[in-house]
Amino acid sequence: MRASRVAAVALRYFYLVRGSPVRLLPMIAWVAIDIVLWGFITRYLGGLTRFNFVATPLGAVLLWDFLARVMQGITTAFFEDVWARNFLNVFATPITIGDYLLGLVLTGIVTSLLGLAAMLLLATSVFGLSFFAYGVALAPFVFVLFITGISLGIVGTSIVLRFGPASEWLIWPIPSLLSPFVGVFYPLATLPAWMRAISRLLPPSYVFEGMRAIVTGKSARWDQLAFGSVLSVLYLVAACGLFAAVYSYALRTGLIARYSAETAN
Repeated sequence: MRASRVAAVALRYFYLVRGSPVRLLPMIAWVAIDIVLWGFITRYLGGLTRFNFVATPLGAVLLWDFLARVMQGITTAFFEDVWARNFLNVFATPITIGDYLLGLVLTGIVTSLLGLAAMLLLATSVFGLSFFAYGVALAPFVFVLFITGISLGIVGTSIVLRFGPASEWLIWPIPSLLSPFVGVFYPLATLPAWMRAISRLLPPSYVFEGMRAIVTGKSARWDQLAFGSVLSVLYLVAACGLFAAVYSYALRTGLIARYSAETAN
């Protein structure tokens, strides 16, 4: 694994964005719409009660959108190669599977930071939500969401690599499908037992439970957040292993050479 090769994968996406600035729009526009919509909803609800709606639902939206942006930053960079049918070109070079994956992750980091900056700017300047008030205590929560987003992005690319470009429509809804189980907007205690059992296996559930405790003036369960951190790292390792296995299968069976946008087989 060489830094120059990793940078080359990320640099390709930079050139794509520079050549077509419209690609910047989805990185900022959708998160801005979410923040504005939920910001006014929380402002309205805050006028009806003394409960701190700005720091809870709006903060939850910001954190969950950050996870989704990390995932989509990786998958979108991968889909650019899918849409351009560029896999044979990439892997005909000395770039290894590790270089390629790390390049996708680097691209996801940069694009998600752009979205996060836009969200923080809107939430702070328009609605008065300041995450900086929590200081370094926020870092472990963001770390878990960040690692989980990377894992989901790698799993998403593995699915598309295995089943073909048509399966990309299975990838976009993943954050929405997970959100009911991780308690983005409500305590996990409100879920039925079978959903709580699934929640215990999802690292973001420990993030939102801990953040709710801090916002309401309680003490977060740092032991549970530590467990969530370990869980997220294990999922990241498993996701990388899955991608490597799918890539090996694609080479063995000639799937990459047969790759086309017309089939999902």
